[in-house]
Amino acid sequence: MSAQNQIRRITAPQITDRKGGDPIVCLTAYDAPTAAILDEHCDLILVGDSVGMVVHGLTTTVGVTLDMMILHGQAVMRGAHRALVVVDLPFGSYEDSVETAFKNASRVMMETGCQAIKIESGSYAAETVRYLVERGIPVMSHVGLRPQSMNVLGGFRARGRTQAVEDEIIANAIAAAQAGSFAVVVEGTSVEIAEKVTKAVDIPTIGIGASSGCDGQILVTPDMLGLFDRVPKFVKKYGQMGDLIEKAVSEYAADVKSRNFPFDENTYTFKK
Repeated sequence: MSAQNQIRRITAPQITDRKGGDPIVCLTAYDAPTAAILDEHCDLILVGDSVGMVVHGLTTTVGVTLDMMILHGQAVMRGAHRALVVVDLPFGSYEDSVETAFKNASRVMMETGCQAIKIESGSYAAETVRYLVERGIPVMSHVGLRPQSMNVLGGFRARGRTQAVEDEIIANAIAAAQAGSFAVVVEGTSVEIAEKVTKAVDIPTIGIGASSGCDGQILVTPDMLGLFDRVPKFVKKYGQMGDLIEKAVSEYAADVKSRNFPFDENTYTFKK
């Protein structure tokens, strides 16, 4: 394929330039086939550490490893050719020091080919964000409800019920923006806080359970496809894939048990 015919992938600066403009469409992906489907419709695809819960069956994201993120990041990059692909740095892979963060972030980018990484960031992480960006690694930050900190926060609960927590969320977002983040995910906050954060920073805010007042939205794809009975209250199920899979598997099992497989032995094809 010539350089002229190659698809131009969306870049981190282009996402930043969307601040206050057309809403940014984002979803998660963990495999190549899903990424290929999302690619046409999404500006940004996140290989989230939510993979630990929705694919590997973990109860939290804390057990996700760097090798897991790289494996799934590689798969997504094989399927997506247009959207900006961002890979989460998992718990314990960036908090130790800026040098550790750079070592692991650069490994993720080199081994997956992704265009950016995401970290769950409070004001404490501003130095890390700045260090990574100065060394050529685009960073998307994450404030509000931070799943990797659920043991400290007391579970997956909405954030910002007190003035002190509201002020902390806004301060964290400002610190992330000033440190050089190209966008910031705002999760599990009230409409008022999401709007205040969006006004307080000059980078796009990507909401998840944080109102349409943000510059874009992201959901965990298996949640919005209806693969699970229980999903967060803010999730709209745009499909019922769980029911479709259940129906298909049930019909297949019935065919196997009844030996109902009309097969043309001459052409080696299934007779419809």
